Amino acid sequence: MNAAGGKARQFRWDQVIAIGLGRLRLSPRDFWAMTPRELAGVLRGLNVVSGTVAAPRRGTLEALMNRFPDGAERQDR
Repeated sequence: MNAAGGKARQFRWDQVIAIGLGRLRLSPRDFWAMTPRELAGVLRGLNVVSGTVAAPRRGTLEALMNRFPDGAERQDR
């Protein structure tokens, strides 16, 4: 139980470490030097705190599909 009398949620360290070291490519030193407020801001910015990610709008998706069509050879190789 937590102070408010509700059921305590376990912090998801594995997920947070994976985001910090993997997705953000932070060094372990930089990751562990972050303040809780900085960490929370990053997680909010990545839409991880709520556990959901907003779907792209139709126009955004169509623009991406036009820019990166399936099966097309990449020109920058």
